[in-house]
Amino acid sequence: MKRLFVSLIGVAALSAGTGAFAQEPVHVDPTADAAAEARGVAQAVTAAELAQWGRERRDPGALIMAARLLAEVPVRAGGDAPILTPDALLDEAAGFAQGSQAVLDAVARLKAAGTRGVLSSPFGRGPVFTVKQIEPRETYWFEVEAKGGEVLRVAAIGDGDTDINLTVRDADGTLVCRDGFGDHYPVCTTQPRADGRMRVDIVNRGAVWTRVQILTN
Repeated sequence: MKRLFVSLIGVAALSAGTGAFAQEPVHVDPTADAAAEARGVAQAVTAAELAQWGRERRDPGALIMAARLLAEVPVRAGGDAPILTPDALLDEAAGFAQGSQAVLDAVARLKAAGTRGVLSSPFGRGPVFTVKQIEPRETYWFEVEAKGGEVLRVAAIGDGDTDINLTVRDADGTLVCRDGFGDHYPVCTTQPRADGRMRVDIVNRGAVWTRVQILTN
């Protein structure tokens, strides 16, 4: 079943003639709801998971589809250049092409299409991202202002060198979300009842430093 799924991904990716890669949307879909940017965070994490699946199997179709998923999500820069980008994923796909001209042509088409930017986005303005270097066993933390009744979603996408844990606590210190499943792309989702500050902790569980791309709506 997994092989069939990836085969379908490959067919869809190689048959795609258009795409949109950009860091800022030109036009925001006026019908986007309050949770639109939170959905953008979720789609970016899905792209990271699919990219890792593709790397483990050296499957260019999976990397191309991951790039397409990520390209749909506009992001607002809050720090250094992002770790996970559509162009980087397409470069990885080309590296797994093994001489397949169909793969190389698909990569070239999608890269060329990226120069047009995002014309319309169902994800609002897109999530905010920042990139941090976290030392071995170190915890990086920050606070966010959460709105009552609205979804808050935070993700930490690492460079793959080590496992990352993510926790979110409310203003009283109560744990409201934890993702510590032993991977490098944890995500937490919560919906506070009232406005308030929330603390986000990102923990490098490994013995080596890692770069982490943090996304939040």
